[in-house]
Amino acid sequence: MFSQITILAPGLLGASVAKAVRSRNLSSKIHIWSRRAESRHKLIGVDWCDNVFETPEEAVHGSELVIICTPVEKIIPLVEQIASSLSSTTIVTDVGSVKSEITRRGSSALEEKAIFIGSHPMAGSEKTGMEHSSENLFEDRPCFITPLESTSESALSQLIAFWSALGSDISTTSPEAHDEIVAHISHLPHLIASALCSFLSEKDSNWKHFSGAGLSDSTRIASGDPKLWKEILVQNREEVLRSLRGLQEKLDEVHSLLANNDSIALTAILEQGKNYRDQLRPAKSSE
Repeated sequence: MFSQITILAPGLLGASVAKAVRSRNLSSKIHIWSRRAESRHKLIGVDWCDNVFETPEEAVHGSELVIICTPVEKIIPLVEQIASSLSSTTIVTDVGSVKSEITRRGSSALEEKAIFIGSHPMAGSEKTGMEHSSENLFEDRPCFITPLESTSESALSQLIAFWSALGSDISTTSPEAHDEIVAHISHLPHLIASALCSFLSEKDSNWKHFSGAGLSDSTRIASGDPKLWKEILVQNREEVLRSLRGLQEKLDEVHSLLANNDSIALTAILEQGKNYRDQLRPAKSSE
C-alpha cells in the first residue's frame, strides 16, 4: 500500500499500527521515531520496525504516510517541526481523540508542503506503552477520518483504505461533528468515571474493599493517564461542557423522580438505559 511509512511516537497506538502494518504487509519499510532514547533502544531489532531515528525530521524523510501518535497537545508542534522534511504528496495523519483544532491547524501548517487529514481510531485502552500494543488492536473498531472541504479526494481514499486494511470500520465526518460525538460517547464517560472515583475517595477508605464488579466495570477507564486526559478534556472543552449540561439535566430528573417517589417514571428511565446499553457494540477485551 505504501513503500515507506513513518510512525512518530510508538506507544500503545503507534506500536499497534506498526505491528498491524507489518503483519498485513502494507508497507515495505516502517520508520519510527521516539523522543526517549530508552524507547529507541528497545526498538532495535524488533521485527515490526526497520529503522529507528533520533529526530522526527530524519524519520519522515521519504515516507508516503506519516502517523503522529503523540498526546494531543504535542501533535501540532510536531507537524510544524517536520513540515520542511515532507514531500507535497506525503499524507500526514494523527490518532488524537480531538479533531477540530488539530485538523485545521495541521492542514494550515502543511499547506502546499504535504497533506494533513485527521484520524481517530477508537481502539484505545486505559493501558499505555508499546508493551501493551497488538497487531489486532484496530480490528472491528470504529475509526473516524475528518477531512476538510479542501482535502484531496485521492489522499482521502488512500487513508480510508489504510485504516480499513488494519480492520477498522471507517466513518468520515467533519472535525466539529467528530468532537461533538466523542464528547458524549468517550470524553463524558471518562469524566464520569473519574468524578465518581474522586467522590468515593473522599468517603471511608474501607469502602473500596467491599466493591464488586459493578463499580470496577463502570470505572475501569478512570485508570487512564490523568495528564493525557486533562489535555483531551481541555482541547474539547466546549463540547464536553455541553455534554455535561445534558447529563446534569438527566441527573436532576432522576433526583426529582426519587424525591417524589415516582417509581413508574424511574423504571422507565432504567429501562431506557438498559435498552441503550444492550445495543452497544461489544468492547474488545484489550479496551
